[in-house]
Amino acid sequence: MANDLLRLVLAQINTTVGDLEGNRNKVAAALAEARALGADLVAFPELTIPGYPPEDLLLRRSFVEGNERALRSLGPETKGLTAVVGFAEAKDGQLHNAAAVFEDGELVGIYRKIHLPNYGVFDELRYFTPGQEVLVLDCAGFTVGLSICEDIWLADVPAAQALKGGAELLLNISASPYHAGKRAVRQELVSSRAQENLAWVALVNLVGGQDELVFDGNSLVCDHAGSIRASGRPFSEELIVVDIDRSAVQQARRAGREFAALAETAPTHLSLRVLRLAGPSSEKMKPEIVPTGVSPPLGEEEEIYLALVTGVRDYVRKNGFEKVVIGLSGGIDSALTAAIAADALGPENVTGVTMPSQFSSAGSISDSEELARNLGIKLLKIPIQEIYKAYLGELAPHFRGLPFDITEENLQARIRANLLMALSNKFGWLVLSTGNKSEISVGYCTIYGDMVGGYAVLKDVPKTYVYRLARWRNRKAGFSLIPEAILTKVPSAELRPNQTDQDTLPPYEVLDAIIEAYVEKDMSFREILALGYDPNVVRDVLRRIDAAEYKRRQAPPGVKITPRAYGKDRRMPITNRYREG
Repeated sequence: MANDLLRLVLAQINTTVGDLEGNRNKVAAALAEARALGADLVAFPELTIPGYPPEDLLLRRSFVEGNERALRSLGPETKGLTAVVGFAEAKDGQLHNAAAVFEDGELVGIYRKIHLPNYGVFDELRYFTPGQEVLVLDCAGFTVGLSICEDIWLADVPAAQALKGGAELLLNISASPYHAGKRAVRQELVSSRAQENLAWVALVNLVGGQDELVFDGNSLVCDHAGSIRASGRPFSEELIVVDIDRSAVQQARRAGREFAALAETAPTHLSLRVLRLAGPSSEKMKPEIVPTGVSPPLGEEEEIYLALVTGVRDYVRKNGFEKVVIGLSGGIDSALTAAIAADALGPENVTGVTMPSQFSSAGSISDSEELARNLGIKLLKIPIQEIYKAYLGELAPHFRGLPFDITEENLQARIRANLLMALSNKFGWLVLSTGNKSEISVGYCTIYGDMVGGYAVLKDVPKTYVYRLARWRNRKAGFSLIPEAILTKVPSAELRPNQTDQDTLPPYEVLDAIIEAYVEKDMSFREILALGYDPNVVRDVLRRIDAAEYKRRQAPPGVKITPRAYGKDRRMPITNRYREG
């Protein structure tokens, strides 16, 4: 008699692109832990073995062959289990984004991703050939439909599995990158698929940072009514354990005329294969466990902050660095960057550098000193006045008769960049740049100056959000970890006397709203005007955004936290004469 209960373990793990052996060993360790928990079925994220996204590594045959060898070596680790592991499969001259099915030590089947996303940060059609076959696992009568990430975002694959194949559990292995609000979107999707198909739905998601992408985990399991029964913690490695009871699914399907009607409209363009497995033994004694509960949602500021911390920690560590260095100006951007770095890496691994000039206020220096004390980070002070004078002296014969302008302002930023890179070279510290999305959008930043660095922590964080995140971090600390003077001072680059950002830019509330409309929503000049903004302001902001493309192309990578970040999300030509307005 078929079992009604199946113990499912979702292995929400943090893999590293290209670390074939390390990823394989991480899977093996999770399998051992899952076995001790009495798991019947264990699932790992998309492209577990090569890491996600492997990009053009997939064009190297040696890499693909290495990932296949690492996968096959997992066979003995799956004794007593059924396991689903993501990998890249080369077959008949084609490459597939695939999921391997192991049972009791043997590789018994492969599912190939059908829907390949090719938008935003995704380029899967560059590498992979879509699969043609829906797969359902018959685990001694307990039926499980397999899919990979995008497959579940479109209705046909889960519908074919549930309606044509009778799947009672729809299992999706994913590498679904984070942006603010993504957890709610993903939960709504999984819940909807469960209700549509009267099936349990489980999604295991990758966690961790990879270059500009951050994966938030938040794996989840919904019952056939769409209720969340278990979910993983955000930005944390974890095994999610839940006992799937199919009896309620069967009862609902027998009673539901809607399901019978759906069966008549099951997708016909997808072929179906049923892979018969031995499945869980009715004699197998499962240890008593406390099933994984539902992790509470985070507030918006906390969620974004943790995404930034995760992105910084993994970028630094996975690229072989131990310590970072940050130029501290006494302003909000560098202060928040330093706080994130200290939380990500530990304060002992963060060095701040204050580099005052004749235009720096006394408060900028003292505020940086207070910030460093509060965070517990090391602080160096390297004045630049004499270096700046030397630059001006050498240039004086060539600049004779010309007024002080942005040239002399940018010299200061570039001197500071040189000093930071000197420290980086000498001590092996990674430079973290501190510019925010608002500044980078309109080019209010100095190329080879304050844009210099190995990683741009706030690259996708609008200025208004910088303040929100700083205030949230202070609330969490219970005191002004980021000094109140930094939060309340008027933003200034301090590159000329009495300079403020608003000399050049509209108020950040206005600027950020226009940037969101133009960059993230692709709204036209006329559509933005319809929102009530001053035409001259809109025209100027759009002109600045378009003109700054060459700067952004040379900026360091940074954490993606909005639905449309600069880089892979938005690919504009540098040489471009088209202008809105």
